[in-house]
Order: sequence, then C-alpha cells, then structure tokens
Amino acid sequence: MNDDKILMERRGHTALLTIANPPANTWDVHSLARLERLVEQLNQDKDIYALVITGQGEKFFSAGADLNQFSTGDQRVAKEVSDLFGRAFEALSGFRGVSIAAINGYAMGGGLECALACDIRIAEEHAQMALPEAKVGLLPCAGGTQNLPWLVGEGWAKRMILCGERLGAQKAEQIGLIEEVVPRGTSLAAALALAEKVGEQSPSSVSRCKRLVMNARVSPQAEGWESERKLFLELFETQDQKEGVAAFLEKRSPRWSNA
Repeated sequence: MNDDKILMERRGHTALLTIANPPANTWDVHSLARLERLVEQLNQDKDIYALVITGQGEKFFSAGADLNQFSTGDQRVAKEVSDLFGRAFEALSGFRGVSIAAINGYAMGGGLECALACDIRIAEEHAQMALPEAKVGLLPCAGGTQNLPWLVGEGWAKRMILCGERLGAQKAEQIGLIEEVVPRGTSLAAALALAEKVGEQSPSSVSRCKRLVMNARVSPQAEGWESERKLFLELFETQDQKEGVAAFLEKRSPRWSNA
C-alpha cells in the first residue's frame, strides 16, 4: 500500500510519476524510498527518455515533509528522514534523461525541493512556491539551499529561505525559478508535450548534454570545454549517432535505440 503514494505509468517514452499522499501530497519515509527506487529502475530502462512528476488533485503539487515525523524531536528520526530526502532528490536530479515538474498547485518545502531537483519546471497560474522550513525551526535539507541560488541568484534565494517569502507562478517565472506558466489544470499536458519533444532527440546525446550542463555548476569552464569534446567523440561509439545522421541524410524520422 505504501507504494501507492507514488504512482507510475508509462506514456510512450515518458514515465509519469504522481505524488499521491492526500490531502497535501506530503513526503514520508515510504514515498521518498519509493521515489528513489523508481528513478533507479527508470535509469535502467532504455525505452524511457523523460520523466514527468506531478501532484494528485488540483490543489497541491506537494506541501513538503509530513511534520508529524518530527513531532517527538527525535534526532535519529530526523536523520533517517533527511537522509531519505537527500537520496531521493539526488536520484531525481541524477536521472539520465530529462525530468520535468508539472507544478499543479502548492509546492512548499520539500515539495518545491522536489521540483528544484528536476531539469525543467512548468507551473499553473495559481501555483504558490516557498521554502518555509525556518518558520517551524527547520531548514531545507533536500537541496533547497543549493539548487535555489543556482536558479534565481543569491538575493532571491535569501528572500525565500531567510525571509520565508512565498511566490506566485508569475513572479517565479520572472526570476527564473520556473520556465513556464500555464493555465489552471494544464501543467501535466504541457509537461507531457515537452517530454514528447525530448523523445525526438537522441537519448544518447541528451544524457551526455545533461551531464555537461549539470557539471557546469561545479567545474571550471576549461574543464567543461574539454569534456564537451570528449563526450562528442564518445557518441561515435553509439548506434544513435549512426542512426541520427543516416535518418537526416535519408530524410526520415530517426529510430532511436538509446545505445
């Protein structure tokens, strides 16, 4: 039954994950462990090129951690939960394909950190986003303090984390927290449509491109240039490179094998 908190279905080359823990789609030890396992499985599935994650219902993407877990103040419980948060969202961030968050409502605390772990974020016009952990004597422990400044800059990250500022979808798009605002009820369709575009790209190329973009956060630029050339040549060992060039010259759609 615990697996029911994260639902998965396949849509062509896309895996759709739905956070399903009503009433607010909160995270607990079971759903976090389930997410980590699912991403690991999807990484081994060569037929999956993209991952879309959304929340069940119309109000919440995810309200974050279930605070009942911390009501006793037990540090051992806190360590278990924080470790699970870290492993789950690091796994999501490291997914070899493209991950897209369809933010269909409130994305608070660990809910927003889940979206921050994705490559792309699409939010509905009524969505609200915040990292309010300090309001309850906690702090973001699932990548929030690290991923948010990279996307929005130090100033806005401090406003959200240190001042507890909550943002609507339009402001979030303006500062670069999300990439697109869509009408109510359409974030999933928009995310799936974007995932379809991913399927038109060579998965062998996409995984290497993503690795290069992510490494740009921590590696010197000269190192990145060298890695680009190395991975470019590595593609010539793949079937997808041969298929991509052949399909272009033959004026047909490529048939990717992710190999």
